[in-house]
Amino acid sequence: MAKDTDEMTDQEVRNRIVRLGFKGDEKLLEAFTEKLRAGLPPNTGVALRGSVVTNERYEDKRQFDADGPGTSDLDVTLIGDEVLKKWDDDAYYIPKLHTKPLCDEDPGIAPDLRSLREALQKMMGRPVNFQATANIILFGRDVLFDQPYFMLIERGENS
Repeated sequence: MAKDTDEMTDQEVRNRIVRLGFKGDEKLLEAFTEKLRAGLPPNTGVALRGSVVTNERYEDKRQFDADGPGTSDLDVTLIGDEVLKKWDDDAYYIPKLHTKPLCDEDPGIAPDLRSLREALQKMMGRPVNFQATANIILFGRDVLFDQPYFMLIERGENS
């Protein structure tokens, strides 16, 4: 069983993310982060969620990339008012607060972000999914549903 993120320092969580999702290459994580910073609206925060953070898939508790290298996705959560506007009006779980994921199953719900997502998938050699949310939803998922996250870009950092 994977070590719980509550028992880890931020650096230990970051090291896990680099090892699991970024081929052990800190520079790849930095390039990924810079591409996000350059491609997103100003004042957008970015968090990684899911099995790259916990090393345990939510659905079945299997480890990250249990089916082989590049098989697990990177769940990227985008935080901010401007990025929430990038989704189509019918692409929300909670209107104006929490979107459906931009992923292979629904690639057209945030057309302005499609090329950024595709570039990141090519860079990473694995699926990358985007979801936009408000701060309160991200916090609630962490606290109420034990779905931890790791901040790559704080809101206002790329203003």
